[in-house]
Amino acid sequence: MSDSTISLEMENGSSPKQESTFICGVVEGFYGRPWTPEQRKDLFTKLKKWGMNAYLYAPKDDYKHRAYWREVYTVEEGEHLSALIAAAKENGVLFYYALSPGLDITYSSAKEVATLKRKLDQVAEFGCEAFALLFDDILPEMSEADKEVFQSFAHAQVSVTNEVHQHTGCKHFMFCPTQYCSSRAVPDVPNSEYLTTIGSKLERSIDIMWTGPKVISKVISISGIQQLSEVLRRPPVIWDNLHANDYDQKRVFLGPYSGRSPGLIPHLRGVMTNPNCEYECNFVGIHTLGQWSHCTEELGDSGVQKSNDAVLESENEQDVEPSSVPSHVYCPRKALRIALEEWLDEFKKARAMLGSIAKPQVTTTVPVVPAVNAIPVNINFIPPASAALTTVTGITLPPPIPVGSVNQAPNTLTTEVTTPSILQPVLSVPMMNSLAADDKVVVVKNLTHSVKEDGSDEPMESDKASDILEKEDADMVANKEDQEMVVEDESKCDIVFEDLTLLADLFYLPFEHGIQGLALLNEFHWLKMNASLTSQQPGADEILTDAEEWYRRAAKFDAKVRHVENFLHHLVSIPNRSLLYDMYPYIWDIRGVISLLNTYIKWLGYVKLPENYTSYVTGVHTWFAKGWKEAFMSGDQEPWVFRGGLTADLQRLIPVDSPNDLFLYRGPDFPEPHLFFIRPYESHDEPAAYAVCRKTCNDGMELPPEFEEMPNMMPEKLIGAFLAFSPETCFVVYDETDAVVGYGVAVLRADKFHSHLKNVWFPELRSRYSKPEKQSPDDMVSPLEEALIQLHSDLPELPPALLTHHASVIRVGLLTSVTDPSIPKRLMTCVLSALRTFGSFGAFTMVRSTEQYFLSFYNKLGFLEVPNLEVDTRHIFLGRTF
Repeated sequence: MSDSTISLEMENGSSPKQESTFICGVVEGFYGRPWTPEQRKDLFTKLKKWGMNAYLYAPKDDYKHRAYWREVYTVEEGEHLSALIAAAKENGVLFYYALSPGLDITYSSAKEVATLKRKLDQVAEFGCEAFALLFDDILPEMSEADKEVFQSFAHAQVSVTNEVHQHTGCKHFMFCPTQYCSSRAVPDVPNSEYLTTIGSKLERSIDIMWTGPKVISKVISISGIQQLSEVLRRPPVIWDNLHANDYDQKRVFLGPYSGRSPGLIPHLRGVMTNPNCEYECNFVGIHTLGQWSHCTEELGDSGVQKSNDAVLESENEQDVEPSSVPSHVYCPRKALRIALEEWLDEFKKARAMLGSIAKPQVTTTVPVVPAVNAIPVNINFIPPASAALTTVTGITLPPPIPVGSVNQAPNTLTTEVTTPSILQPVLSVPMMNSLAADDKVVVVKNLTHSVKEDGSDEPMESDKASDILEKEDADMVANKEDQEMVVEDESKCDIVFEDLTLLADLFYLPFEHGIQGLALLNEFHWLKMNASLTSQQPGADEILTDAEEWYRRAAKFDAKVRHVENFLHHLVSIPNRSLLYDMYPYIWDIRGVISLLNTYIKWLGYVKLPENYTSYVTGVHTWFAKGWKEAFMSGDQEPWVFRGGLTADLQRLIPVDSPNDLFLYRGPDFPEPHLFFIRPYESHDEPAAYAVCRKTCNDGMELPPEFEEMPNMMPEKLIGAFLAFSPETCFVVYDETDAVVGYGVAVLRADKFHSHLKNVWFPELRSRYSKPEKQSPDDMVSPLEEALIQLHSDLPELPPALLTHHASVIRVGLLTSVTDPSIPKRLMTCVLSALRTFGSFGAFTMVRSTEQYFLSFYNKLGFLEVPNLEVDTRHIFLGRTF
């Protein structure tokens, strides 16, 4: 297909001449923070460059698009929208303006329809020549007033859409049905009364949008589209959610457009991709769609051309040399390579970013059709641990890994789902406005409606957006240091093509992990399950060879982890700060996970393992469980069934049951130039660990100066026995200068350890640190004297009920210089994994009742007070199972 066929032919910069021109472009239709006007203008330039021709404005959380669709635009907003429409025309891109009135419209109300017309008339005055009405993600219900007028829900939507379309008089008009994919068609596509009514009653010149077999479809087949076209009486426009990530904020998709044969093009009116929420993450997805739209055939599984309904990409395609593929044949891996080569230049462009990384990614409440594969009402909803397991294609799925926003604090997670009335506005929190400024999105606060006596809404009238908007402080002020980096030499960028290949493989596609992502899964699993090779006694050549193989593969895994860490280092210093802020949370998160896995692998090669250790670490709900990856890759389920993507699949391999709370942490507000690491404790770490203890053991604070005369007394009392008695279950945190900044120490058998403390360790300490002589009960006691008195007091006994479910004991300490908020939880995960490998399933720690900092600290790590223990009230035992 030639460029002239793909591009819209414009007459005098106005509307297209050919009604049959294939529509190919982008729909900004996701939930979450909308793009800025500047980003949209940048998109239009790219669409022109890549031979694409359409953009549909439909951001779900831009408040005047959906929740407050009746509100007309202010003068300032109108200027921004006019500028966008003009920029689209300059680049030969047809700008579709969409409204989503379905949440609360009364279809039979002439006033409501007039309000809808008035809104579109205003946008038409801004120069817009193409419109869309969207009725997706709403309940299929009508008000009592509508039921008296319309035969069905479909008839109501058709009536309003036809009337509005005739009023606008525009040639380009789109409609998104409520049943917008096969899984939501009731009972199915051929027999859906709703779709049949839409197809027969909706004006033929109106294009109908469709997402495929599912909301997010792995494959869209020619036969499926042909069947749909018969029902709709026209070819559909594909609203393609392949790269959408608003349902899972642990995932971003950087893989190529795939699963759709170019042979579909003659059977479609067009394809518009609804991509990642983060604008800068969409280069590959949109670029490869553009390449796809210029092809006529696909690459078959044997490396030959074909054009049928078969799935585009097979494992054999990885072996095909991209340069050998003809230009008219679409090969996803070739398309990916071409896109990544061009994307590399984007990293070098100086581009500023205002505000922090913690964007207002929302917890979206959406009324949905009760279908088998319906989107969860709350996209961040996490079932409680006691929730019933879900059975999918013959396998049992656990409650999902938490996947709230990577910047979301645990206490902000929504755990209840409510379905609001169809007649009430359903608001995402917060609502946003992307037409108030060129370079930022602002949060809408204090929205009010003027309500007439008859109960109808009166749209707000205002000359200034500032009358109804209040900008977030984080979006008003740029990080000063970060801004200074923007003006640096654009050539100073250490990112290379291999980095982007790795990046794409780590965040590939909804139903597929990239090659290097799969390698991480497979290598870690092999190393974990074969670690006993390092513990075998030498004596046979094959044993030595097996051990060498294990260490060789462990070194290879370590090299891959270092590649990710180096990439994160280089990413922080790129001139394109906008791209950095969009990508950083995802790279930061997965780097932390694979670094944790690497620590565990190093620990496995460091200790002597019990013979039956694999029975403790295998895991049930992992990538390697029977049927798991087959179900993930099949596309039979929507991808939100398998939450978290590769990051979650890697987390599930960590040998700790129910670690969900340890994977919830707030990400950094700004790119953090310093990384922290965790490794097994070694004997030379003792002085540094003692130093950390001195600075943290005073309920999170440093010991008073008077302790300097006995600098090691408190460290020896609190952690010395751990390091001496059980160094194999101890870990340290260190920074990029190799300075130890934290520790996590544990002992497998708390009962034996307590006996050792009582009979050996504490008597030795008491012989070296004398008890102060108190003259009288009224004498003042210094903190040092009080500590010595406690040292010479009897140790609290361990209640038998405590040890029943908490056989091990733990202590953690971290300096305040550890700015990475995930480190405490990752450190705890390392310690618990080590204990689990040795067969322990529960641990406790003891704090004094006056130590409020430690109580809070351990509570945040999932340690709760163990109930029903008969103990001294001066001490509290906190425990957790794993």
